[in-house]
Amino acid sequence: MKHFLIKYRFTNGTETEWHQAIARFISALDDDPDLKGKISYRCMKMRDNPDYYHLATATDDQAIKVLQQREYFKRYTETTKHVAAGDVVVSPLEIIAESAHRPPPPYPPPLAGEGREGVEDVGRR
Repeated sequence: MKHFLIKYRFTNGTETEWHQAIARFISALDDDPDLKGKISYRCMKMRDNPDYYHLATATDDQAIKVLQQREYFKRYTETTKHVAAGDVVVSPLEIIAESAHRPPPPYPPPLAGEGREGVEDVGRR
């Protein structure tokens, strides 16, 4: 497994538009049949702060090569550079130790104008 931390400070654009662009990138990644199950991507930001942190994990170098060839990745990388005024740091990470339990990620909040039809009802059926 290959792990990366992407860090930057949001400088250009609107937060709503940027969050929508992130969601579109993740959706394209999830829908890519050649990368399904091979790349995990999570975006977080500091509360009340313009600093963003993305965690990316790839199963191997081949998955990274395939991703780097995708137009949606190239567009997203350029947009990330733009919103960060060119100051994006990508750092490879090594896992030193980890717990046996990894909680499932929470559902992301809906984007502006998007609903979460059916999500709230999952446990009530």
